[in-house]
Amino acid sequence: MTTVGYSSIQKGLHWALFALVVGIYLLTFGDDLFQRGDPNRALAWWLHISLGLLLAALVLWRVALRLARGAPALPISMTGLERTVAKLGHFALYVLLVAIPVLGILLTWFRGDALTFFGLFTIPAPFVADRGIAGSIRELHSLCANAILILAGAHAAAALWHHFVGRDEVLERMLPRREA
Repeated sequence: MTTVGYSSIQKGLHWALFALVVGIYLLTFGDDLFQRGDPNRALAWWLHISLGLLLAALVLWRVALRLARGAPALPISMTGLERTVAKLGHFALYVLLVAIPVLGILLTWFRGDALTFFGLFTIPAPFVADRGIAGSIRELHSLCANAILILAGAHAAAALWHHFVGRDEVLERMLPRREA
């Protein structure tokens, strides 16, 4: 299913997810910036987990909208290869946007910690902590986090290429519309 354009909600979710992914990733540097036992280190991880849960909720909303509305048709100027790469890239971004929070939730629980969402509610770990499993999940979570940054960078570069070189509307489809 294709639509004429992205809705303002879809655009807002796109940019909110971008900001959350970058912000959550930056919070992981709390380990390097703060010593063990420093309350700021714990705060960075508390925010990382809370924002990760927010990311998960917004990703579910974004996926639901994508399934309900589809995506606008790609410009006819795009080659078959460009269309294939664009579709595979978007699919990979969605897979990572779903996988990263799921892995983060599992990591938190396998470390023996409860999930908390900005202190509003807490979900205790449903199973016993297991450091071995937690370590494996952490590696996969980190790998996916690095992969999404690389893929998002390629996504942004492609959008800029379309805007400045291809001179088509690919980038503008996701920008807020200016009212005349």
